[in-house]
Amino acid sequence: MHGCKYYDIIHGMAELSSNILEFYGTECEHCIRMQPLLERLEKELGVTVERYEVWHNKENRKIMEQYDKDSCEGVPFYVNIKTGKSICGEVDYEALKTWATGV
Repeated sequence: MHGCKYYDIIHGMAELSSNILEFYGTECEHCIRMQPLLERLEKELGVTVERYEVWHNKENRKIMEQYDKDSCEGVPFYVNIKTGKSICGEVDYEALKTWATGV
């Protein structure tokens, strides 16, 4: 699925209940603007978003680094557990929905 051993060790079976990982910064304006889109996605598609604040939490930052592999290096950063694909930065709802559904 996601191919991240660190995630498997830390979270065990969490991937079964979470479809999307969100890495964000508390004060990040882009992250704040994405929140209503993620909430809409959860309601409309029934996906579950597992959120990790990385600006103030070093452990969460380490988890993000396991997925990022220098492709984004910033927030917001999203990982689709089912497809293994990621999004770096702020996007519109249609792009987020297409990515989340794996289309």
